Amino acid sequence: MHKALWVGKTGLEAQDIALATISNNMANASTTGYKKERAVFEDLIYQVQRQPGAQSTQNTQLPSGLQLGTGVRTVGTQKLFTQGDLNTTEQPLDLAINGRGFFQILLPDGNLAYTRDGTFHLNDEGQIVTASGYLLEPDIQLPEQTSTITIGEDGIVTAVIGNDNQNVIQLGDIEVVDFVNPAGLQAAGKNLFLETAASGPPQVGVPSLDGFGSIIQGALETSNVTIVEEMVDMISTQRSYEMNSKVVSTADQMLGFITQNL
Repeated sequence: MHKALWVGKTGLEAQDIALATISNNMANASTTGYKKERAVFEDLIYQVQRQPGAQSTQNTQLPSGLQLGTGVRTVGTQKLFTQGDLNTTEQPLDLAINGRGFFQILLPDGNLAYTRDGTFHLNDEGQIVTASGYLLEPDIQLPEQTSTITIGEDGIVTAVIGNDNQNVIQLGDIEVVDFVNPAGLQAAGKNLFLETAASGPPQVGVPSLDGFGSIIQGALETSNVTIVEEMVDMISTQRSYEMNSKVVSTADQMLGFITQNL
């Protein structure tokens, strides 16, 4: 096969994946707590026909070599955990983390997942759950006749029972966790992440202390996707795709010329 055809083919595949990544970012531009991702590429192996630095004579050496690259491949998609904007909602169970950290979520199988999505609800037992019905960990349960719930920046949850503003009880603490390498977390859908060997183990902490982010009640963290930036990336990807398709077309014309004239 003509070398340029194969190289152009790898370029088309890489740009196709890049466009899929951008489209996922744009689709989640309004997803609470979503963290954008980008495709990461690396060049393929090289065919070294003249080694740089090889001896050209007894007293001289080649200042450069002849190395032919074989294309590109996608090696990963990297999550970017930059802070999203905070939108005020005035809903008492809407929580946002301002800074580093994740909420802990107890999955039905008993394992923990982690999220930046603070859109919480109450289930029929008064427990705080996600939109999918998964429990917030540690479990916080509101007693009956709760009239007001207050969640401090340090995660302390208190409630006023009935109409007596003096009847305030503490329900528990909301913890946050952080990871040495949050980009190593595995995205599991439903705005959840799972621990992996690359992320390191979760480090549990108190909000607002020791570098952990503070909890903001009545607010939600928006997606950190910037539409204008994604549009620029999409145009750049489209042009790269067109250039690679032009390479394939030109290589095909060269082969056609040889076929028709030799």
